Amino acid sequence: MDMQRRYGKVAVVMGGRSSEREVSLMSGEGVLQALRSQGVDAYAFDPSERPLTGLIDDGCDRAFLILHGGEGEDGTIQGALEYLGVPYTGCGVMASAIGMDKWRTKLMWQAVGLPVPAYLLLDEKSDFDSVIPRLGSPVFVKPSNGGSSVGVTRCRTGAEVRAAYELAARYDPLVLAEQAITGGEYSCAVLDGKALATVKIEPATEFYDYEAKYFRDDTVYTCPGLTGDAETQARQLAEVAYRVLGATGWARIDFLADEAGGIYLLEPNTAPGMTSHSLFPMCAREAGISYEQLVLKILDTTLEQE
Repeated sequence: MDMQRRYGKVAVVMGGRSSEREVSLMSGEGVLQALRSQGVDAYAFDPSERPLTGLIDDGCDRAFLILHGGEGEDGTIQGALEYLGVPYTGCGVMASAIGMDKWRTKLMWQAVGLPVPAYLLLDEKSDFDSVIPRLGSPVFVKPSNGGSSVGVTRCRTGAEVRAAYELAARYDPLVLAEQAITGGEYSCAVLDGKALATVKIEPATEFYDYEAKYFRDDTVYTCPGLTGDAETQARQLAEVAYRVLGATGWARIDFLADEAGGIYLLEPNTAPGMTSHSLFPMCAREAGISYEQLVLKILDTTLEQE
């Protein structure tokens, strides 16, 4: 197949200005090399260095979006690309905007009866000492908007909750305190509406933080993360969660299990990482899809937008 005829000129949009710029550059480099290795006319495009109209100047036919966090994942870039008429990978404006906001995602999932951990919204007037008695110990305090565990703290006392709130509020004025579900941390890759596999994450650190996600080599991954009926049910739940958000292209659904095996949806990732440590390529391998095949399958979803 003539890849240049099929896809035209492909911009791998990476970098950006968010707190996750470094991870985006790592993901983007992997995607860029994989596309080029298969004959795709791909090049790097960093919107922090050039205006998006540069895509039009370049004669770009489609964009592989691999921006993480901030305006690259919240619907802003997606809306701009639609205005410019450039097909792009991943979720559209609505699913990106809602998926970036953990609180509003929870509201949507709760509305259709999907399970989520108990949580509270915090602001500067909150009674921080009441959070642990209400949710149990420990709790996770996190900004509602953001990713890669930036600004997330595990807390066991009211004083820790207060300090964690102040940290999280630097990243987003909307802050969540969330019940800790301690039976295991998982994720499920969903490609074009179909779940590929789950993966279980066992970090050596206290929780799956930024370092564990991208730089440490002592995190243990098991894929598939569950077995038998439990794996089947988790995949089905991930597919429903994906559809409720209005997700398209590809996304990753993170979830937790309790000691009895019950599943609680945590959050979506509408621009999953594609680094050497990333979960989506791991799930794809379990489904028999190589990294190189995966980037083409993701790119194929843009063909439907023309």
